[in-house]
Amino acid sequence: MARSCAVCGKVSIDGFNPQSSGMNRVRAHRRYHPNLQRMTIEQHGNKVKTLVCTRCQRTISRGPR
Repeated sequence: MARSCAVCGKVSIDGFNPQSSGMNRVRAHRRYHPNLQRMTIEQHGNKVKTLVCTRCQRTISRGPR
């Protein structure tokens, strides 16, 4: 199972490291990972420990308006 957010489904994406020196601008591969934190959330009346990205964690903690 890939590491992804249990709420929004955010996963890692591919990208490139910017190379600033030299005439031949070689692009180095890298991966951008979401900031996942372990959090206890309530699903269907049960408390479950899941991985949640910090954006969703912030939205959940704000609560209803």
